[in-house]
Amino acid sequence: MASDIYFLLALIPSVVLHEVSHGYVAYRLGDPTAKEQHRLTLNPLAHIDPFGTLLLPALLIVSGLPAFGYAKPVPVDFSRLRNPRRDSLYVALVGPFVNILLSAVGFVICELALHEVHSSLMLNIGVYLGLVNLTLAVFNLLPIPPLDGSAIIERLVPNRHLPRYYQFRARALPLLMILIIADSLFFHVGTGALGSLQQWWLNRLF
Repeated sequence: MASDIYFLLALIPSVVLHEVSHGYVAYRLGDPTAKEQHRLTLNPLAHIDPFGTLLLPALLIVSGLPAFGYAKPVPVDFSRLRNPRRDSLYVALVGPFVNILLSAVGFVICELALHEVHSSLMLNIGVYLGLVNLTLAVFNLLPIPPLDGSAIIERLVPNRHLPRYYQFRARALPLLMILIIADSLFFHVGTGALGSLQQWWLNRLF
């Protein structure tokens, strides 16, 4: 029960900051869509997707499958960016970058908890904040549509094929879910690599 609370305390603000960062950078680069739709807010309720945030993870957990979910994406109109081909990459990658920063913040909290404050509560908060954001960063950097890392692939797609690529990306979520579940149940490539990375993070502390 306590672990679930720590997990949620780390996950909710991390996902919110991840999404808001996309909209904020897009706004700074010329696209005010997120601002116009009132999505540049830290209110978690504005970013909840009824299916992706609530129903889907619950169904997967009840079924004994690995939990997977997503927040409501912050709307970005790439055509309104000043330089769509270049700026779309910045908009996509800022989300994982924010998660990397938050993972570093979690590490600093752990260091303070271990060597200065000597607080188990503070240590648990730091560990969950660090590991949750490490996971979010690595996962979202995978170059698989519709994840943020797929923006790297997008840069390589010729302009004439972009409309077809965007159509594929918009429909790629079910395929991504199948890949995640198949890896967790049978292949263990991604889960094994992520587990090793999380252990590396913890080894830097202890």
